[in-house]
Amino acid sequence: MAAKLRKGDKVVVITGKDKGKQGEISSVNPSANKAVVEGVNVAIRHTKQSQASQGGRLAKAMPIELSNLALMDKNGKATRVGFRMEGDKKVRFAKTTGEAI
Repeated sequence: MAAKLRKGDKVVVITGKDKGKQGEISSVNPSANKAVVEGVNVAIRHTKQSQASQGGRLAKAMPIELSNLALMDKNGKATRVGFRMEGDKKVRFAKTTGEAI
């Protein structure tokens, strides 16, 4: 099945501890059905100092279940995603407005 949410999409969290937070998807793992969203589901990671970084307590965005995310339409509201054929191309569209994404 085609992915309804992709890297770069603006999403809003609809359930969980971060409900209502908005962000952009930085990576998607379809096999685990999870995505990493910037600024959402942040955990503190204790890292050792290295030549690349100073180390210490660093905030890191952790994966969140795709079912807990909803795509934001142009009005800034959560919407579901559907698929339709436009000519010979399969495109995603917002269920609320009907606009192609």
